[in-house]
Amino acid sequence: MARPMPSIDAWLAEAKADPGFRGCGMYLVHNGTVRETPKAEARGVNTDGVQPGGRVTGMLFHYDAQKVEAAVEATRALPGIGCVRVWLNDGELAVGDDIMLVLIGGDIRPRVIDALQSLVGTIKNECVSEIEQGE
Repeated sequence: MARPMPSIDAWLAEAKADPGFRGCGMYLVHNGTVRETPKAEARGVNTDGVQPGGRVTGMLFHYDAQKVEAAVEATRALPGIGCVRVWLNDGELAVGDDIMLVLIGGDIRPRVIDALQSLVGTIKNECVSEIEQGE
């Protein structure tokens, strides 16, 4: 069963109200969802999941909480980054379900973009297990 996703509006309101985040001039959000197109097709890589031409009907998704926390802490330590929030789903997901929600706030656009790209990449490549199910 999928976990309920937090409200990005609430996350942003909390971040903007926290005096510790007053140096943040930009916030970026990443909302990853289960797509119907297989990873092998969308990214052009070999996978053990649904092959190109097939359709994803769902996904088994799990994460290592300690690895995620380490990735979040490393991101918080980056220059100019003041706010990092991460939520990950868990379990059996359907097409359209939310996989992850990431919020990054920082001082300037290049640092925030780089931090978001780095954190999402680390989570996807080192912290989670995604097993596509499909036709």
